[in-house]
Amino acid sequence: MQDKEQHLVEHLGELRKRIIIVAASFILFFILGFVYVKDIYQWFVRDLDVKLTVLGPSDIVWVYVSLASVIAVAATIPVFAFQLWLFVKPALTAKERRITLNYIPSLFILFILGLSFGYFVIFPIVFQFLIELSGDMVVTLFTASNYFTFILHMTIPFGVLFELPVVVMFLTSLGIINPFVLSKIRKYAYFVLIVVAITITPPEVTSDILVSIPLLLLYEISISLSKIVYKRKLKKQHENRVPSAAEEGV
Repeated sequence: MQDKEQHLVEHLGELRKRIIIVAASFILFFILGFVYVKDIYQWFVRDLDVKLTVLGPSDIVWVYVSLASVIAVAATIPVFAFQLWLFVKPALTAKERRITLNYIPSLFILFILGLSFGYFVIFPIVFQFLIELSGDMVVTLFTASNYFTFILHMTIPFGVLFELPVVVMFLTSLGIINPFVLSKIRKYAYFVLIVVAITITPPEVTSDILVSIPLLLLYEISISLSKIVYKRKLKKQHENRVPSAAEEGV
């Protein structure tokens, strides 16, 4: 009993160490992001035909904090993944350690790709549509807070959802899921993804469709990648399988 308690204390101590490292990394990257936040702000508003306004001193502070936070989250993802890997490493086999370690760079790359897809593809389409929808009926006035909130809604969800293929491949390689399960729950997954698309987009049909289609394609890509990983896993298991006595006799 005492050994179990001692092991639990060591386990919690290790977890605390990993959490502190991740938190310290986030704070460091947040500070670096805040140092260059004005340049980042100017890059985002470079193509705007109107000048953004603020309704109070706190608005611009909120914008700066939001931008610095996104930078910090993106930069902290590989640190978080590596610390998580170090935490679970003792419970993994040598093969599992090698497999899981290879996925860490992909998490960061896909998150950046998701942000880029949301900003360069989805955001301009939805933004332009909404501008044209108002037409000459109203005077268009953008506040910095609303503008960057809209950008975050169009980018952050894609950064997270673009991690889906790596997560699926990782879970498939560990044998937790397989492509047959993913195919079986396809209609439920579609429903969830469509609900997510409707939630993160403005309340109009066009933007819902523009966001839903990439998410559904992303799920299908995840199934295809899961099939590849699953087939390779079965092949390796077959190659490493120890022949039975009957097979050796033959």
